[in-house]
Amino acid sequence: MDQSDEDFFASLPATRGAAGGLIRSVSGDVLLVRRVYDPDHLWGVPGGIMEAEESPLAACRREIVEELGVTPRVRAALVVDWVPPSPPRTAAYQWVFRADVPHTDFRLQPEELSGWEWVGPERLFDHLPEGTARRMLAAVEADDRGGGPVYLENGHAVLPGPS
Repeated sequence: MDQSDEDFFASLPATRGAAGGLIRSVSGDVLLVRRVYDPDHLWGVPGGIMEAEESPLAACRREIVEELGVTPRVRAALVVDWVPPSPPRTAAYQWVFRADVPHTDFRLQPEELSGWEWVGPERLFDHLPEGTARRMLAAVEADDRGGGPVYLENGHAVLPGPS
C-alpha cells in the first residue's frame, strides 16, 4: 500500500529550531542576557525558539525585539549548529546571526530577563553551557573573519573551515 504524501511527511522526525543574535560591543565583547526562567543556565544569547512556519531570520529579529525592546539590523548568518536529541528534547538546528542594535537602552521583559552584560569572547565558557559557548565562539570567529555561515554539530566544526 502506498503511503500518502500527508502520511509520509507526518512520519518524518520533528526537529526544533532556534535563532539568536551575536550582538557585539565596539570593543568586540558579546552581549549576553540573564534569564529568569532557567536556574541551571542563567546566562544566554538574545534569541529563542522558532515558532511554527517562522524562518530562522524572522525568529532572530522577533526574539531580539521581544527580549530587548529594540529592533536589530541583522547583517549575516554566521553559524548553523545541529544539536543532537537529549530526551525529552528533540534534535534542533541553532542559528546564530550577526545583529546590530541601535542602542543599549534595553527594555527587558521581566518575565524572561533580569539583566544583560558585555562578555569578552574568552569568558563565554564562564557564562554559557559548553555547547552554547562553542557555538558563540564559532560565531565570533566567523564574524571576525567576515565570513559564514559555519556548519557545526553540537558546537563542533565538522567541515573544513575557510582557507
